[in-house]
Amino acid sequence: MEQKKYSKSTEAVWAGEDSPYFKGAATTPIVNSVAFAYTDLDEWYDVSVGKSEGFIYSRNTNPTVAALEEKIRVLENAEAATAFATGMAAISNTLFTFLKPGKRVVSVKDTYGGTSKLFLDFFPAYHVEIKLCETGNHDELELEIDKGCDLVYLETPTNPTLKIIDIKRIAAAAKKVGAVVVVDNTFATPINQNPLELGADLVLHSATKYLCGHSDAMGGLLAGKKDLVQQVFHFREINGASLQADPAYMIARGMKTLELRISRQNESALKIARYLKSHSKVSDVFYPGLETHTGHEIAKSQMRGFGGMLSFALDGGYDLVEKFLPALKLVHLAASLGSVSTLAGPPRTTSHVELTTEQRALLGIPESLVRYSVGIENVDDLLSDLEQGLDRL
Repeated sequence: MEQKKYSKSTEAVWAGEDSPYFKGAATTPIVNSVAFAYTDLDEWYDVSVGKSEGFIYSRNTNPTVAALEEKIRVLENAEAATAFATGMAAISNTLFTFLKPGKRVVSVKDTYGGTSKLFLDFFPAYHVEIKLCETGNHDELELEIDKGCDLVYLETPTNPTLKIIDIKRIAAAAKKVGAVVVVDNTFATPINQNPLELGADLVLHSATKYLCGHSDAMGGLLAGKKDLVQQVFHFREINGASLQADPAYMIARGMKTLELRISRQNESALKIARYLKSHSKVSDVFYPGLETHTGHEIAKSQMRGFGGMLSFALDGGYDLVEKFLPALKLVHLAASLGSVSTLAGPPRTTSHVELTTEQRALLGIPESLVRYSVGIENVDDLLSDLEQGLDRL
């Protein structure tokens, strides 16, 4: 399927799945074969060394996985894509591909907890220099990039405080020093935002979240410039963090309804954010769709929708969180997001469980924060549920 020929909703259904399948199957088959056989040794060799297209061993790739990779490639308007066993596998394999002792990274303080753990604990041990800037301070980011760096890592909107980074501006600064720009697009999804079109080199997704959409399969995806993706692919195939056929099938199936789900979640999240913003027991609401959000104008310029994720701080301490969350009825208190059902929890048990209280404070994450992933339920039911929960405080 040619890029930009169809709308995102059509691409989500058809990309990677427009070829005839075994016995005329109308959906991508689950190919659980570990190895793929050849009768011609020369053909086998050509596929093995990349001269010809084909499959050798499912640790490298697999027909079902390849269909998913093509789907995200098209949705992100990328040259190439590759898949991983989890979202953190996508992040860590990408970073370890490009970061060696003596390299320098410029990133922001507000990133997913697993990513923060890599920057705070893992890479310093490998003598990689890490500079974490204030997320909303674009001048600081540009200054640090201008000092020289090898990789710029961005996440926008950020997890869990929904801060916004101007991708085009920071990518332009990175290009001046020859740095690779990587953007985690998990919260936005390719329905709401395409970082590659804004100057990024690589875009990451925890496919476990919105892409799958049903909290029943784990995976990670990377898309971007072909030469860079191939480098990460080679690291991943040797490192072994491969995505298997069964979860690849489930993620691709979930992506068929991606545009429908995201449209509903965009609309509901904005209504909920506005309701919470006016509530006396909520001290702050973090959602880029609100006109009062510090990154609202940037979000308007680079996003087509503001997403189904929001967070809000209760007017008090963690004791209020302990009273409020169990009172909710239409929510799973669970450490994930992006599902058809609403999910919620505090950062200390979800996005930043790996970090200490002090580390979360350093990243600007209050203990009274609630991360709320809006599902596809009727928004009036969700609003009523939040109201009765807040009434208990």
